[in-house]
Amino acid sequence: MNPGDTLQWIILLPAAATLLIAITGSSPNLRETVTLLTAAAVCVLVSTLVPSVLAGEQPELVITEILPGLSLVLRLEPLGMIFALVAAFLWLVTSIYSIGYMRGHQEKNQTRFYAFFALAIASALGVALAGNMLTMFVAYEVLSLSTYPLVTHAGSEEARRAGRLYLGILMGTSIGLQLLAILWTWHLTGTLDFVEGGIIAPHLEGPLVAVLLALYVFGIGKAAIMPFHRWLPAAMVAPTPVSALLHAVAVVKSGVFAILKICVYLFGLDFLSTTGAADWLLYFAGATILLGSLVAMSKDNLKARLAYSTISQLSYIVAGALMASGMAATGAAMHIAVHAFGKITLFFCAGAIMVAAHKTEVSEMAGLGRAMPITMSAFLIGALVIIGLPPTGGTWSKFYLALGTLESGHAWMLAVLMISSLLSTAYLLPVPIRAFFAGADSTENTGIKEAPLPCLIAIGITTAGCLLLFFYPDLLYALARRIVPGG
Repeated sequence: MNPGDTLQWIILLPAAATLLIAITGSSPNLRETVTLLTAAAVCVLVSTLVPSVLAGEQPELVITEILPGLSLVLRLEPLGMIFALVAAFLWLVTSIYSIGYMRGHQEKNQTRFYAFFALAIASALGVALAGNMLTMFVAYEVLSLSTYPLVTHAGSEEARRAGRLYLGILMGTSIGLQLLAILWTWHLTGTLDFVEGGIIAPHLEGPLVAVLLALYVFGIGKAAIMPFHRWLPAAMVAPTPVSALLHAVAVVKSGVFAILKICVYLFGLDFLSTTGAADWLLYFAGATILLGSLVAMSKDNLKARLAYSTISQLSYIVAGALMASGMAATGAAMHIAVHAFGKITLFFCAGAIMVAAHKTEVSEMAGLGRAMPITMSAFLIGALVIIGLPPTGGTWSKFYLALGTLESGHAWMLAVLMISSLLSTAYLLPVPIRAFFAGADSTENTGIKEAPLPCLIAIGITTAGCLLLFFYPDLLYALARRIVPGG
Protein backbone atom coordinates (compact mmCIF):
# COMPACT_ATOMS: atom_id res chain seq x y z
CA MET A 1 0.00 0.00 0.00
CA ASN A 2 1.45 3.37 -0.96
CA PRO A 3 1.54 6.17 1.66
CA GLY A 4 -1.29 8.12 0.02
CA ASP A 5 -3.63 5.13 0.23
CA THR A 6 -2.56 4.63 3.85
CA LEU A 7 -3.68 8.18 4.68
CA GLN A 8 -7.05 7.40 3.14
CA TRP A 9 -7.56 4.23 5.16
CA ILE A 10 -6.53 5.92 8.40
CA ILE A 11 -9.64 8.11 8.02
CA LEU A 12 -11.96 5.59 6.38
CA LEU A 13 -11.51 2.73 8.85
CA PRO A 14 -12.82 4.51 11.97
CA ALA A 15 -15.54 6.17 9.87
CA ALA A 16 -16.64 2.74 8.56
CA ALA A 17 -16.45 1.33 12.10
CA THR A 18 -19.19 3.78 13.09
CA LEU A 19 -21.64 1.91 10.84
CA LEU A 20 -20.35 -1.55 11.80
CA ILE A 21 -20.66 -0.76 15.50
CA ALA A 22 -24.26 0.36 14.98
CA ILE A 23 -25.06 -2.86 13.05
CA THR A 24 -23.51 -5.12 15.70
CA GLY A 25 -24.98 -3.23 18.65
CA SER A 26 -27.26 -6.08 19.67
CA SER A 27 -24.19 -8.22 20.40
CA PRO A 28 -21.95 -6.35 22.87
CA ASN A 29 -19.03 -8.74 22.44
CA LEU A 30 -19.09 -8.39 18.65
CA ARG A 31 -19.56 -4.62 18.85
CA GLU A 32 -16.54 -4.23 21.11
CA THR A 33 -14.49 -6.61 18.96
CA VAL A 34 -15.15 -4.36 15.96
CA THR A 35 -14.02 -1.36 18.03
CA LEU A 36 -10.81 -3.02 19.21
CA LEU A 37 -9.85 -4.47 15.82
CA THR A 38 -10.47 -1.17 14.03
CA ALA A 39 -8.50 0.79 16.63
CA ALA A 40 -5.61 -1.68 16.37
CA ALA A 41 -5.62 -1.53 12.56
CA VAL A 42 -5.58 2.29 12.56
CA CYS A 43 -2.73 2.30 15.08
CA VAL A 44 -0.70 -0.03 12.85
CA LEU A 45 -1.41 2.03 9.72
CA VAL A 46 -0.31 5.26 11.40
CA SER A 47 2.85 3.58 12.70
CA THR A 48 3.84 2.38 9.22
CA LEU A 49 4.22 6.02 8.11
CA VAL A 50 6.76 6.96 10.78
CA PRO A 51 9.88 5.91 8.78
CA SER A 52 8.89 7.91 5.69
CA VAL A 53 8.13 11.04 7.74
CA LEU A 54 11.44 10.71 9.60
CA ALA A 55 13.14 10.41 6.20
CA GLY A 56 11.74 13.81 5.24
CA GLU A 57 8.84 12.64 3.08
CA GLN A 58 5.32 14.09 3.35
CA PRO A 59 2.76 11.54 2.13
CA GLU A 60 -0.14 13.31 0.40
CA LEU A 61 -3.61 12.51 -0.93
CA VAL A 62 -5.82 15.04 -2.72
CA ILE A 63 -9.44 14.17 -1.93
CA THR A 64 -11.18 16.70 -4.21
CA GLU A 65 -10.57 20.11 -5.73
CA ILE A 66 -13.20 22.65 -4.74
CA LEU A 67 -11.78 25.70 -6.54
CA PRO A 68 -8.61 26.14 -8.57
CA GLY A 69 -5.83 25.98 -6.03
CA LEU A 70 -8.18 25.04 -3.18
CA SER A 71 -8.62 21.35 -2.36
CA LEU A 72 -9.49 19.02 0.43
CA VAL A 73 -6.13 17.36 0.90
CA LEU A 74 -4.42 15.06 3.39
CA ARG A 75 -0.71 15.56 3.96
CA LEU A 76 1.35 14.14 6.81
CA GLU A 77 4.28 16.12 8.20
CA PRO A 78 6.17 15.61 11.52
CA LEU A 79 3.79 17.60 13.74
CA GLY A 80 0.77 15.79 12.31
CA MET A 81 2.64 12.52 12.81
CA ILE A 82 2.91 13.21 16.55
CA PHE A 83 -0.80 13.98 16.90
CA ALA A 84 -1.85 11.04 14.72
CA LEU A 85 0.28 8.60 16.73
CA VAL A 86 -1.15 9.87 20.01
CA ALA A 87 -4.77 9.81 18.84
CA ALA A 88 -4.54 6.37 17.20
CA PHE A 89 -2.69 4.65 20.04
CA LEU A 90 -4.78 6.14 22.82
CA TRP A 91 -8.02 5.26 20.98
CA LEU A 92 -6.97 1.62 21.22
CA VAL A 93 -6.11 1.95 24.90
CA THR A 94 -9.31 3.85 25.70
CA SER A 95 -11.36 1.22 23.88
CA ILE A 96 -9.94 -1.40 26.25
CA TYR A 97 -10.69 0.86 29.23
CA SER A 98 -14.22 1.59 28.00
CA ILE A 99 -15.18 -2.08 28.03
CA GLY A 100 -14.47 -2.31 31.75
CA TYR A 101 -15.89 1.12 32.58
CA MET A 102 -19.10 1.04 30.54
CA ARG A 103 -20.00 -2.45 31.72
CA GLY A 104 -18.85 -1.92 35.29
CA HIS A 105 -20.78 1.34 35.55
CA GLN A 106 -23.76 -0.19 33.71
CA GLU A 107 -23.99 2.73 31.30
CA LYS A 108 -26.95 2.94 28.92
CA ASN A 109 -26.76 3.53 25.14
CA GLN A 110 -23.36 1.88 24.85
CA THR A 111 -23.71 1.23 21.10
CA ARG A 112 -24.29 4.94 20.46
CA PHE A 113 -21.28 5.70 22.65
CA TYR A 114 -18.89 3.43 20.71
CA ALA A 115 -20.24 4.55 17.32
CA PHE A 116 -19.79 8.27 17.92
CA PHE A 117 -16.46 7.58 19.60
CA ALA A 118 -15.19 6.04 16.36
CA LEU A 119 -16.55 8.95 14.29
CA ALA A 120 -14.87 11.44 16.62
CA ILE A 121 -11.54 9.65 16.22
CA ALA A 122 -11.91 9.71 12.43
CA SER A 123 -12.39 13.48 12.53
CA ALA A 124 -9.51 13.97 15.01
CA LEU A 125 -7.25 12.06 12.63
CA GLY A 126 -8.58 14.29 9.86
CA VAL A 127 -7.31 17.28 11.82
CA ALA A 128 -3.92 15.58 12.27
CA LEU A 129 -3.58 14.76 8.56
CA ALA A 130 -4.98 18.02 7.15
CA GLY A 131 -2.83 19.38 4.36
CA ASN A 132 -4.37 22.84 4.35
CA MET A 133 -6.51 25.08 6.53
CA LEU A 134 -9.74 24.25 4.70
CA THR A 135 -9.35 20.53 5.35
CA MET A 136 -8.50 21.22 8.98
CA PHE A 137 -11.57 23.43 9.40
CA VAL A 138 -13.90 20.76 7.98
CA ALA A 139 -12.44 18.05 10.21
CA TYR A 140 -12.50 20.43 13.19
CA GLU A 141 -16.23 21.09 12.76
CA VAL A 142 -17.06 17.40 12.29
CA LEU A 143 -15.17 16.71 15.53
CA SER A 144 -17.33 19.24 17.39
CA LEU A 145 -20.56 17.74 16.04
CA SER A 146 -19.57 14.10 16.54
CA THR A 147 -18.58 14.63 20.18
CA TYR A 148 -21.81 16.40 21.11
CA PRO A 149 -23.72 13.09 21.60
CA LEU A 150 -20.86 11.89 23.81
CA VAL A 151 -21.01 14.96 26.02
CA THR A 152 -24.80 14.60 26.36
CA HIS A 153 -24.61 10.80 26.76
CA ALA A 154 -26.32 10.72 30.15
CA GLY A 155 -29.44 12.42 28.76
CA SER A 156 -29.96 14.43 31.94
CA GLU A 157 -30.80 18.13 32.03
CA GLU A 158 -27.27 18.82 33.26
CA ALA A 159 -25.84 16.89 30.30
CA ARG A 160 -28.05 18.71 27.80
CA ARG A 161 -27.12 22.06 29.31
CA ALA A 162 -23.42 21.12 29.10
CA GLY A 163 -23.95 20.07 25.47
CA ARG A 164 -25.48 23.43 24.57
CA LEU A 165 -22.57 25.27 26.16
CA TYR A 166 -20.12 22.90 24.44
CA LEU A 167 -21.49 23.44 20.94
CA GLY A 168 -22.24 27.10 21.54
CA ILE A 169 -18.66 28.02 22.41
CA LEU A 170 -16.90 25.70 19.97
CA MET A 171 -19.11 26.45 16.97
CA GLY A 172 -19.47 30.12 17.84
CA THR A 173 -15.71 30.72 17.99
CA SER A 174 -14.92 28.63 14.92
CA ILE A 175 -17.57 30.19 12.68
CA GLY A 176 -17.40 33.71 14.10
CA LEU A 177 -13.61 34.04 14.34
CA GLN A 178 -11.70 31.14 12.79
CA LEU A 179 -13.68 31.08 9.54
CA LEU A 180 -13.17 34.83 9.19
CA ALA A 181 -9.41 34.32 9.61
CA ILE A 182 -9.44 31.56 6.98
CA LEU A 183 -11.30 33.75 4.46
CA TRP A 184 -8.91 36.63 5.17
CA THR A 185 -5.91 34.34 4.62
CA TRP A 186 -7.34 33.08 1.32
CA HIS A 187 -8.02 36.64 0.18
CA LEU A 188 -4.46 37.71 1.03
CA THR A 189 -2.49 34.76 -0.29
CA GLY A 190 -4.72 32.85 -2.73
CA THR A 191 -3.89 29.62 -0.89
CA LEU A 192 -4.56 27.87 2.42
CA ASP A 193 -1.76 25.30 2.17
CA PHE A 194 0.49 24.57 5.12
CA VAL A 195 3.98 25.50 3.93
CA GLU A 196 7.27 25.34 5.80
CA GLY A 197 8.18 28.89 6.75
CA GLY A 198 4.59 30.12 6.35
CA ILE A 199 2.60 31.93 3.67
CA ILE A 200 1.52 35.18 5.41
CA ALA A 201 4.83 37.10 5.47
CA PRO A 202 4.82 38.65 1.96
CA HIS A 203 1.17 39.72 2.20
CA LEU A 204 0.60 41.33 5.60
CA GLU A 205 2.49 43.62 7.96
CA GLY A 206 2.09 45.83 11.02
CA PRO A 207 -0.72 45.47 13.59
CA LEU A 208 -2.91 43.53 11.14
CA VAL A 209 -0.62 40.49 11.61
CA ALA A 210 -1.52 40.46 15.30
CA VAL A 211 -5.23 40.84 14.47
CA LEU A 212 -5.19 37.89 12.07
CA LEU A 213 -3.28 35.73 14.56
CA ALA A 214 -5.76 36.64 17.31
CA LEU A 215 -8.68 35.56 15.11
CA TYR A 216 -7.05 32.16 14.73
CA VAL A 217 -6.03 31.78 18.38
CA PHE A 218 -9.39 32.77 19.87
CA GLY A 219 -11.29 31.17 17.00
CA ILE A 220 -9.91 27.78 18.00
CA GLY A 221 -12.08 27.35 21.09
CA LYS A 222 -10.91 23.78 21.61
CA ALA A 223 -7.61 25.19 22.94
CA ALA A 224 -9.65 26.42 25.94
CA ILE A 225 -7.84 29.75 26.27
CA MET A 226 -9.64 31.97 28.76
CA PRO A 227 -12.26 33.37 28.40
CA PHE A 228 -13.34 30.62 25.91
CA HIS A 229 -12.74 27.76 28.36
CA ARG A 230 -16.03 27.10 30.11
CA TRP A 231 -17.07 24.30 27.73
CA LEU A 232 -14.32 22.00 29.01
CA PRO A 233 -15.27 21.72 32.72
CA ALA A 234 -18.94 21.60 31.69
CA ALA A 235 -18.19 18.64 29.41
CA MET A 236 -16.92 16.61 32.38
CA VAL A 237 -20.52 15.48 32.86
CA ALA A 238 -19.75 12.95 30.10
CA PRO A 239 -18.64 9.37 30.91
CA THR A 240 -15.03 9.14 32.02
CA PRO A 241 -13.75 7.51 28.77
CA VAL A 242 -15.07 10.58 26.94
CA SER A 243 -13.37 12.89 29.43
CA ALA A 244 -10.20 10.84 29.14
CA LEU A 245 -9.68 10.64 25.39
CA LEU A 246 -11.81 13.35 23.85
CA HIS A 247 -11.25 15.99 26.51
CA ALA A 248 -7.69 15.07 27.48
CA VAL A 249 -6.50 14.08 24.00
CA ALA A 250 -8.57 14.35 20.81
CA VAL A 251 -10.72 17.46 21.26
CA VAL A 252 -8.42 19.66 23.29
CA LYS A 253 -5.29 18.45 21.54
CA SER A 254 -6.85 19.19 18.15
CA GLY A 255 -7.19 22.77 19.37
CA VAL A 256 -3.63 23.35 20.55
CA PHE A 257 -2.30 21.27 17.64
CA ALA A 258 -4.13 23.60 15.24
CA ILE A 259 -2.67 26.71 16.90
CA LEU A 260 0.85 25.28 16.78
CA LYS A 261 0.44 24.23 13.15
CA ILE A 262 -0.93 27.65 12.15
CA CYS A 263 2.00 29.42 13.84
CA VAL A 264 4.55 27.15 12.16
CA TYR A 265 3.04 26.60 8.70
CA LEU A 266 0.82 29.64 8.02
CA PHE A 267 2.66 32.47 9.77
CA GLY A 268 6.13 30.94 10.16
CA LEU A 269 8.12 31.11 13.39
CA ASP A 270 10.69 33.53 11.96
CA PHE A 271 7.97 35.94 10.80
CA LEU A 272 6.18 35.86 14.18
CA SER A 273 9.46 36.35 16.01
CA THR A 274 10.48 39.30 13.82
CA THR A 275 7.13 41.11 13.97
CA GLY A 276 6.40 40.39 17.64
CA ALA A 277 2.76 39.90 16.61
CA ALA A 278 2.23 37.11 19.13
CA ASP A 279 3.74 38.83 22.15
CA TRP A 280 0.51 40.30 23.51
CA LEU A 281 -1.32 36.98 23.12
CA LEU A 282 1.28 35.39 25.37
CA TYR A 283 -0.29 37.24 28.28
CA PHE A 284 -3.58 35.41 27.67
CA ALA A 285 -1.71 32.09 27.61
CA GLY A 286 0.20 32.95 30.79
CA ALA A 287 -2.98 34.04 32.57
CA THR A 288 -4.74 30.85 31.53
CA ILE A 289 -1.84 28.75 32.85
CA LEU A 290 -1.95 30.38 36.28
CA LEU A 291 -5.70 30.92 36.66
CA GLY A 292 -6.46 27.38 35.54
CA SER A 293 -4.10 26.05 38.19
CA LEU A 294 -5.58 28.28 40.90
CA VAL A 295 -9.14 27.22 40.10
CA ALA A 296 -8.05 23.55 40.07
CA MET A 297 -6.79 23.96 43.63
CA SER A 298 -10.26 25.07 44.74
CA LYS A 299 -12.10 22.04 43.32
CA ASP A 300 -12.94 19.07 45.54
CA ASN A 301 -14.52 17.10 42.70
CA LEU A 302 -11.69 15.09 41.14
CA LYS A 303 -12.82 15.37 37.51
CA ALA A 304 -13.40 19.12 37.88
CA ARG A 305 -9.89 19.48 39.34
CA LEU A 306 -8.46 17.57 36.38
CA ALA A 307 -10.51 19.64 33.92
CA TYR A 308 -9.07 22.94 35.13
CA SER A 309 -5.63 21.33 35.19
CA THR A 310 -6.12 20.56 31.50
CA ILE A 311 -7.08 24.17 30.78
CA SER A 312 -3.82 25.25 32.40
CA GLN A 313 -1.64 22.66 30.68
CA LEU A 314 -3.08 23.33 27.21
CA SER A 315 -1.78 26.87 27.38
CA TYR A 316 1.74 25.52 27.81
CA ILE A 317 1.42 24.37 24.20
CA VAL A 318 -0.19 27.62 23.10
CA ALA A 319 2.60 29.58 24.79
CA GLY A 320 5.20 27.38 23.10
CA ALA A 321 3.67 28.23 19.72
CA LEU A 322 3.38 31.96 20.42
CA MET A 323 6.95 32.32 21.69
CA ALA A 324 7.95 31.51 18.09
CA SER A 325 11.33 29.96 18.89
CA GLY A 326 12.70 26.60 17.84
CA MET A 327 13.08 25.28 21.39
CA ALA A 328 9.64 26.48 22.47
CA ALA A 329 7.95 24.91 19.43
CA THR A 330 9.83 21.65 20.08
CA GLY A 331 8.68 21.63 23.69
CA ALA A 332 5.10 22.42 22.66
CA ALA A 333 5.04 19.56 20.15
CA MET A 334 6.45 17.15 22.73
CA HIS A 335 3.92 18.34 25.33
CA ILE A 336 1.06 17.31 23.02
CA ALA A 337 2.14 13.69 23.53
CA VAL A 338 3.42 13.66 27.11
CA HIS A 339 0.48 15.61 28.51
CA ALA A 340 -1.88 13.25 26.67
CA PHE A 341 -0.37 10.22 28.42
CA GLY A 342 -0.26 11.91 31.82
CA LYS A 343 -3.75 13.36 31.75
CA ILE A 344 -5.43 10.27 30.29
CA THR A 345 -3.84 8.24 33.09
CA LEU A 346 -5.31 10.62 35.67
CA PHE A 347 -8.77 10.47 34.08
CA PHE A 348 -8.57 6.68 33.84
CA CYS A 349 -7.80 6.57 37.55
CA ALA A 350 -10.67 8.94 38.36
CA GLY A 351 -13.05 6.68 36.42
CA ALA A 352 -11.69 3.55 38.09
CA ILE A 353 -12.27 5.12 41.50
CA MET A 354 -15.84 5.99 40.57
CA VAL A 355 -16.59 2.49 39.24
CA ALA A 356 -14.94 0.58 42.09
CA ALA A 357 -15.45 2.87 45.09
CA HIS A 358 -18.25 5.22 43.90
CA LYS A 359 -16.21 8.20 45.10
CA THR A 360 -15.88 11.43 43.15
CA GLU A 361 -14.55 13.94 45.69
CA VAL A 362 -10.92 14.32 46.76
CA SER A 363 -12.05 14.67 50.39
CA GLU A 364 -13.57 11.16 50.22
CA MET A 365 -10.36 9.38 49.24
CA ALA A 366 -8.66 9.00 52.61
CA GLY A 367 -7.15 5.53 52.89
CA LEU A 368 -8.30 4.50 49.40
CA GLY A 369 -4.73 3.69 48.36
CA ARG A 370 -4.72 0.59 50.53
CA ALA A 371 -7.84 -0.72 48.77
CA MET A 372 -6.78 0.39 45.27
CA PRO A 373 -2.96 0.49 45.30
CA ILE A 374 -2.53 0.00 41.52
CA THR A 375 -4.90 2.84 40.66
CA MET A 376 -3.49 5.30 43.17
CA SER A 377 0.14 4.49 42.25
CA ALA A 378 -0.73 5.17 38.61
CA PHE A 379 -2.36 8.44 39.67
CA LEU A 380 0.90 9.46 41.34
CA ILE A 381 2.88 8.81 38.15
CA GLY A 382 0.34 10.70 36.03
CA ALA A 383 0.60 13.61 38.46
CA LEU A 384 4.38 13.68 38.08
CA VAL A 385 3.93 14.08 34.31
CA ILE A 386 1.76 17.15 34.79
CA ILE A 387 4.16 18.62 37.35
CA GLY A 388 7.09 17.86 35.04
CA LEU A 389 9.23 15.71 37.31
CA PRO A 390 11.40 12.64 36.57
CA PRO A 391 11.05 9.84 35.77
CA THR A 392 8.21 10.91 33.47
CA GLY A 393 8.04 12.37 29.97
CA GLY A 394 6.74 15.69 31.29
CA THR A 395 10.32 16.45 32.30
CA TRP A 396 11.48 16.80 28.69
CA SER A 397 8.62 18.83 27.25
CA LYS A 398 8.81 21.35 30.10
CA PHE A 399 12.60 21.45 29.81
CA TYR A 400 12.42 22.52 26.16
CA LEU A 401 9.60 24.96 26.86
CA ALA A 402 11.77 26.52 29.58
CA LEU A 403 14.69 26.81 27.16
CA GLY A 404 12.27 28.37 24.68
CA THR A 405 11.35 31.14 27.11
CA LEU A 406 15.03 32.15 27.26
CA GLU A 407 15.69 31.67 23.55
CA SER A 408 12.73 33.89 22.64
CA GLY A 409 13.50 36.56 25.24
CA HIS A 410 10.33 35.94 27.30
CA ALA A 411 11.98 35.18 30.62
CA TRP A 412 8.81 36.17 32.49
CA MET A 413 7.12 33.13 30.97
CA LEU A 414 9.73 30.94 32.66
CA ALA A 415 8.48 32.28 36.01
CA VAL A 416 4.91 31.46 34.95
CA LEU A 417 5.90 27.86 34.10
CA MET A 418 7.72 27.43 37.41
CA ILE A 419 4.83 28.82 39.47
CA SER A 420 2.39 26.64 37.55
CA SER A 421 4.45 23.52 38.30
CA LEU A 422 4.36 24.40 42.01
CA LEU A 423 0.60 24.88 41.83
CA SER A 424 0.26 21.54 40.01
CA THR A 425 2.12 19.92 42.89
CA ALA A 426 -0.29 21.56 45.33
CA TYR A 427 -3.49 20.32 43.65
CA LEU A 428 -2.39 16.89 42.41
CA LEU A 429 -0.08 15.33 45.00
CA PRO A 430 -2.58 15.64 47.90
CA VAL A 431 -4.76 13.05 46.13
CA PRO A 432 -2.31 10.09 46.37
CA ILE A 433 -0.95 11.37 49.71
CA ARG A 434 -4.46 11.35 51.19
CA ALA A 435 -5.17 7.98 49.60
CA PHE A 436 -2.05 6.27 50.99
CA PHE A 437 -1.42 8.03 54.28
CA ALA A 438 -4.70 9.48 55.61
CA GLY A 439 -7.51 7.63 57.38
CA ALA A 440 -5.40 4.70 58.59
CA ASP A 441 -8.10 3.58 61.03
CA SER A 442 -11.01 4.11 58.66
CA THR A 443 -13.26 1.15 57.85
CA GLU A 444 -15.29 2.93 55.16
CA ASN A 445 -13.15 1.38 52.38
CA THR A 446 -13.84 -2.17 53.50
CA GLY A 447 -14.93 -4.31 50.57
CA ILE A 448 -13.57 -1.92 47.94
CA LYS A 449 -11.25 -3.49 45.38
CA GLU A 450 -9.62 -2.46 42.14
CA ALA A 451 -11.69 -1.61 39.04
CA PRO A 452 -12.46 -4.27 36.38
CA LEU A 453 -9.46 -5.83 34.64
CA PRO A 454 -9.85 -3.97 31.30
CA CYS A 455 -9.62 -0.68 33.23
CA LEU A 456 -6.44 -1.82 34.98
CA ILE A 457 -4.87 -3.00 31.71
CA ALA A 458 -5.49 0.42 30.13
CA ILE A 459 -4.17 2.23 33.21
CA GLY A 460 -1.06 0.04 33.14
CA ILE A 461 -0.40 0.83 29.47
CA THR A 462 -0.71 4.61 29.81
CA THR A 463 1.30 4.63 33.05
CA ALA A 464 4.07 2.71 31.29
CA GLY A 465 3.88 5.29 28.49
CA CYS A 466 4.41 8.10 31.00
CA LEU A 467 7.66 6.43 32.12
CA LEU A 468 8.86 5.28 28.69
CA LEU A 469 8.62 8.82 27.33
CA PHE A 470 11.22 9.80 29.92
CA PHE A 471 13.69 7.00 29.21
CA TYR A 472 13.08 6.77 25.43
CA PRO A 473 12.09 10.23 24.14
CA ASP A 474 14.18 9.96 20.94
CA LEU A 475 11.34 9.33 18.45
CA LEU A 476 9.17 12.08 19.92
CA TYR A 477 12.09 14.52 19.99
CA ALA A 478 13.12 13.65 16.43
CA LEU A 479 9.62 14.38 15.12
CA ALA A 480 9.26 17.55 17.20
CA ARG A 481 12.58 18.99 16.01
CA ARG A 482 11.60 18.45 12.38
CA ILE A 483 8.79 21.01 12.61
CA VAL A 484 11.42 23.73 13.11
CA PRO A 485 13.12 25.03 9.93
CA GLY A 486 16.58 23.45 9.82
CA GLY A 487 15.70 21.14 12.72
